[in-house]
Amino acid sequence: MATEALCVAPLAGLLGTLPGLGLARWWFGALRDRGALPDGMELLVTGTPVGAAVGTVAVTALLAGHLAARRPSRTAPGLALSEAAHERFRPGLVRTVLGLAALAGGVALARAAGGAGGEEAADLAPAVVLLLMTAVALLGQYVAKCCAWLLGLPLRAAGSAAAGLAAANSWAHARRLASALTPVVLAMAFCSTLVFLQTSEDEQTARQQRAGLTADHLVRPPAAAAEAGAGLPRTAAHRAAALPGVSAAVGVRRAQVLVAVRSDGTSLRTAEAQGVTGTGRALREVQDPGVAAGSLDGLRPGTVAVDRLLADGARAGVGDRLDLRLPDGTRTRPRVIAVHTRGAGLPAVTLPRSALDGHTASAYDSEVLVRTEPGPGPDAAARTARALGRLGDIQDKAAWARAADRDRAVNRWGNGVMAAVLAGFAAVAAANTLVTTVAERRRELGMLHRFGATRGQVLRMVRWEALLVAVSGVGLGTALALATLTPMVHGLFGAAPTIPPGLYAAFAGAVVALALLATELPARQALRAHRPRR
Repeated sequence: MATEALCVAPLAGLLGTLPGLGLARWWFGALRDRGALPDGMELLVTGTPVGAAVGTVAVTALLAGHLAARRPSRTAPGLALSEAAHERFRPGLVRTVLGLAALAGGVALARAAGGAGGEEAADLAPAVVLLLMTAVALLGQYVAKCCAWLLGLPLRAAGSAAAGLAAANSWAHARRLASALTPVVLAMAFCSTLVFLQTSEDEQTARQQRAGLTADHLVRPPAAAAEAGAGLPRTAAHRAAALPGVSAAVGVRRAQVLVAVRSDGTSLRTAEAQGVTGTGRALREVQDPGVAAGSLDGLRPGTVAVDRLLADGARAGVGDRLDLRLPDGTRTRPRVIAVHTRGAGLPAVTLPRSALDGHTASAYDSEVLVRTEPGPGPDAAARTARALGRLGDIQDKAAWARAADRDRAVNRWGNGVMAAVLAGFAAVAAANTLVTTVAERRRELGMLHRFGATRGQVLRMVRWEALLVAVSGVGLGTALALATLTPMVHGLFGAAPTIPPGLYAAFAGAVVALALLATELPARQALRAHRPRR
């Protein structure tokens, strides 16, 4: 087994690097086309990653071969023939202990994430799904027995010979069922976690943006000025506020700051910040950040308003000092005067504009938020819009939301591609496992056919077994994904995960279709090979 692995694995690894390099170039080009990479960055291809990948494949194959062959190589020939004819339920003590430990750790972390909330829950959630998936893989035979018993009840109640045979086979061959079930569970859990986290984030961000922006117009620098790195002059907000029909105008300079969080030690977390002109009262007319504690009325130099998640991570409340770094690295400790809840749709940190003066690369404002007086006539509104148009390009709330959605499109695309890659790997693993298990049953299927079962009954039995695998995989994968998504989304947004029914149905349908195709096609081939001669 070791020799076979060493003969096959390095060659497979080398062959795998060829499409890998092509995909790397495609991925890099797609990121560059979407503006996600800095100008001048080039793809560097060296032999080190290739050698590491080939070595990892070879070592993994060698270890897998040794583990798979260790017990059969020490089994007496007569006992080996007996075990080959009848599978024994022997999960193994080490696998069981490790699986129970992973399960206990996953449950404990899930409870901790549910009670922590905020960024701590989001940080713990990935560890939850990894531990639970490890538990499913190690306790696969126990899980398979449970699924075979639970889903075998309706199969036996169906009363047909094919359904009864499928239930009996699944119960008797837990190891075979576990090997087919594990990759299906992993595929469903990984893809659901990645994709539905993105849908939840998009839904909550869009909702916070719609509720948080109360301005009627946004004035932004012309496209030519923006491409040149310029923005709006600091006088633009004052000029806009002086126009007839304008009740409030606030200049906004956007920047990135670092906030010291103390969830596990002390670390710096990047956050989007806005430096605003005018008073907090004027800011409340153009933005509604959902203040949960304190008030924006006290916004002045030396103060800050911060999102709830950042405040929880920094262990800072109203009246406390927030330890943060300005864009040029300058450390400052403003006093928190308000904690708000819409940091996903609006900037998480709000400072007076003067706090950013001299600390950013540009001295220009990013935009001016304008609120017009209620009830103006069409002519007055048109005149106000034309006057604002002389300051820069005008956007309404709908156009601003579309622009923000385009900014999130890169993340959405990246998560979709990552989910597709993981789903592809898992689908190949599941299909190979299912095809191999059916191919190993050629003699069994042929004997059923010879002993009086019709071809249709045997194929229906195989279909029922495939549906048992698919339903079990979808159910377990969904449970693992929810155990991850629920604390993560609740911690980040205080809401339940957003799971589009159509998208979830597509995932489940793909799993069912894969299971049916990967079992019925080799079963038909096996029955064709055992067709009685005339």
